[in-house]
Amino acid sequence: MKIVVLERNSAGTDIDVSFDDLGETVYYWNTVTPEEVRERIPDAEVIVANKSPLNEATLKDAPNVKLICELATGYDNVDIEYCRQRGIRVANVVNYSTAAVAQHTFALALYLYEKLPYYDNYVKSGAYGAQQRFSNFDIPFGELDGKTWGIVGMGNIGRRVAQIAQAFGCRVIFYSVTGKSTVTEYERVDFDTLLRESDFLSLHCPLSPLTRDLINLEALRKMKKTAVLINVARGPVVNNKDLYQALTEGAIAAAGLDVLEKEPITADNPLGTIRDSQKLFITPHLAWASVEARIRCVNEVRANIQAYQNGQMRNVVNL
Repeated sequence: MKIVVLERNSAGTDIDVSFDDLGETVYYWNTVTPEEVRERIPDAEVIVANKSPLNEATLKDAPNVKLICELATGYDNVDIEYCRQRGIRVANVVNYSTAAVAQHTFALALYLYEKLPYYDNYVKSGAYGAQQRFSNFDIPFGELDGKTWGIVGMGNIGRRVAQIAQAFGCRVIFYSVTGKSTVTEYERVDFDTLLRESDFLSLHCPLSPLTRDLINLEALRKMKKTAVLINVARGPVVNNKDLYQALTEGAIAAAGLDVLEKEPITADNPLGTIRDSQKLFITPHLAWASVEARIRCVNEVRANIQAYQNGQMRNVVNL
């Protein structure tokens, strides 16, 4: 069996990514273009990828492919229907980054809500050492206790965030994009109520036609002017140009983003021009990437390949 790992670097160089004991394995540091994909997989039986485009154009000349393993939960890069027609299984990794993403959600929220960029600079600039009083709280900040935390996407990560928010003393509400959520332990509301009542709104939903541009200017203008938006889901769930306008006109107080419409950030993304870290804080799509989460992810890919070898279905998304 030949295994082709198209994006070895997506798991990080500090952890072991090795499938040599499972079959002849070829590793590529990164694979971006369709041309690169086609050139690298003609005799592959198993493909391990993350963002590389895997569709009819890139797979048609690779007759031996039987399994695509995502080094991720999302599989937007794969043409699921084409793979189903070809009999190619697509297996993802689930629940490996729940703890990491939930943790980062609150790191972003607290960084913004407690005005930490300002106070960090206040101390490092020497201003704190130059003042006479022992404390400084010139820029007011609040508590999570008693606030309303809104959630879009009540999967594993959304539920973990809800648990943590409750531990902070928040009232938790959520909106079901599909209307099919079976979650009953938290208050379910319609979209307008979610926007109107949330002090914090965090996004944990997959990207789909229903969620693309879900958070647009119209939605942002329905939120509280004091609200904080957190996106650790998929970049296109939030319209970046609309968010820029909302932040500059004061429609909401702040936004913390780990994902953008195009990654890495492009020169034409207006969010890149906002230098005020109290208003906007962006991290480079790292919420999922704790050391522990990345090790779990690789181990789960290994288990998916082994299941295939043993004739078992495991985490196959296109049955």
